[in-house]
Amino acid sequence: MAELRSTKGEPTTPATDMYPRKILEYMEGFLISKTVFTSCELGVFDVLLTADRSLSAEEISQAVGASLDGTQRLLAACTGLQLLNTHWVNGKVFYSNTEQSRVFLTRSSPLSLCQSIQYSSRTIYLCWHYLTDAVREGRNQYEKAFGVSSKDLFQALYRSDEEMVKFMHLMNSIWNICGRDVVTAFDLTPFKVICDLGGDFFKDSLPVADLFILARILHDWTDERCIELLCRIHKACKPGGGVLLVEALLNEDGSGPLTAQLYSLNMLVQTEGRERTSSQYAALLAASGFTNIQHHLTGKIYDTVLGHKET
Repeated sequence: MAELRSTKGEPTTPATDMYPRKILEYMEGFLISKTVFTSCELGVFDVLLTADRSLSAEEISQAVGASLDGTQRLLAACTGLQLLNTHWVNGKVFYSNTEQSRVFLTRSSPLSLCQSIQYSSRTIYLCWHYLTDAVREGRNQYEKAFGVSSKDLFQALYRSDEEMVKFMHLMNSIWNICGRDVVTAFDLTPFKVICDLGGDFFKDSLPVADLFILARILHDWTDERCIELLCRIHKACKPGGGVLLVEALLNEDGSGPLTAQLYSLNMLVQTEGRERTSSQYAALLAASGFTNIQHHLTGKIYDTVLGHKET
């Protein structure tokens, strides 16, 4: 039998001998997400933190108010995901938090991601159920997911006080692990009055400031709305001041990073916007009057783009 070769002349593996490991991982990725979501929602990591010792499945199931069988399976999955350590004593298994789980998955930790996880589980996950519709229609899916109109994005995002608080906690939890890299990316000491922009910035009056920080704001909006907002900021900004954008930057050729590519899909499902490249943000800033535009890649989730207003 002749050897199979690719179009480049290299040997290829017959289809019958291939194993779709990567595809299977992608297919079942949501199982991992929901395992993490459920463990945090039940408070598994909090119980282990409070106990300050290893606990058995029986002790954990009683503490979180769950069935023993279900708890055992959940703990086994968390162990497989390297979120829990196991300790065997007299043939019985006991569990404790890993260092990452203690720092990021317990509610009391200053670096806790629990609020972000809760928002992902109860809001983003439900929206992504309609990803196919979002791709087909080219618009967000709040109406199908939650029965609320998305014509006013703020009204959809903040459709209840509880939802608004969850969203604010999400923003803060991510900021806690990325904020230092963002604010130290550029020398901001020349800017004496700094405004971290929030609220309904399309309607509310803007304060006069040397530097405006827009953290994960522009990716919610179309180019036209971004320019509208940036023009308002340019007008309020003092001469010699600037604007600092905090966003997940795409590579210039769109080839990655994967996180930013997936976030851009999330913007389709949830908002009117998209993730962009540094040059695309630079074009928006330039169209709004800003000059001397620079960007900095932090190597983490969020990067920065700095634009200046001429003196």
